[in-house]
Amino acid sequence: MDETDELERIREKKREELRKRAEREQQAASSPDAPVSVTGSGHFQEVVDSHPIVLVDFYADWCGPCQMLAPTLETIAAETTATVAKVDTDAHQRLAQQHGVQGLPTLVLFVDGEPVERLVGMQNEATLRQVISNHQPA
Repeated sequence: MDETDELERIREKKREELRKRAEREQQAASSPDAPVSVTGSGHFQEVVDSHPIVLVDFYADWCGPCQMLAPTLETIAAETTATVAKVDTDAHQRLAQQHGVQGLPTLVLFVDGEPVERLVGMQNEATLRQVISNHQPA
């Protein structure tokens, strides 16, 4: 391989890296500023697949800790690049079962469509910000 081919390969690799970074930034910029209420398993998959970082809150209306966590999740949605999705476990029991939800609230962080963190019970804002920050692209 001569020097010209090597330079072109490096340039192409750099262009691809820049394109991917621009896509991630555009997706992050389009992150909703309020939690998204999931309407079913198809909608759940669409939300998880269409945003780079999604914090999913499996909750129930009757759950006291879930109610206490709601304002924190609204802040997280408004002030971070993560998308916050809310799944009502009473309305979507099968979805909760598929994701191994046994206690409420259960928070699952998805990065690029894959679950990477799971938190059960009441969480403070600093903890949630740290979990999200740990999975931000460099």
